[in-house]
Amino acid sequence: MAKVLLFIALCVLPALVSATRILNNQLVVEGYVYCDTCRAGFETPKTRSLADAMVRLVCSDRKSGQVVFKKEGYTDKTGKYQIRVSEDHLDQICDAVLVKSSQLGCATMSPGRERARVILTNFNGISSTTRYANAMGFMVDEPEAGCAEMMKMYQEDEEDV
Repeated sequence: MAKVLLFIALCVLPALVSATRILNNQLVVEGYVYCDTCRAGFETPKTRSLADAMVRLVCSDRKSGQVVFKKEGYTDKTGKYQIRVSEDHLDQICDAVLVKSSQLGCATMSPGRERARVILTNFNGISSTTRYANAMGFMVDEPEAGCAEMMKMYQEDEEDV
């Protein structure tokens, strides 16, 4: 009888406690949204931060792909956003995704820079509760003046390699 109680205390109770998935310390997804004024596909010296852009955090079941969690946030005047998450998403694939730009002239999502994968669990060895998403960007319809000269600078660097 003592062995059964010991088994329950050591194996079953910890499993039940961890199954609740409510976090004592909320996780915070932090990222940056920019406007690519040169249509370069990456950040350049001419890149501007994008205030009031809408970002959505989306988590999907790893096996079925079904969306199980969504939460939206907005960028501040420096283009940074923070989305707080109070549940653990250990067995899920989570992405920060661009939704909407605040500037009509910079509203096209940059291909490959419209989403950023984030890990939302405390069971991965990361001690911090902040999860940093890669920068995401929108781009203008037409490059601004001076972009061609700036892009030549990047091409010259490639020739030296």
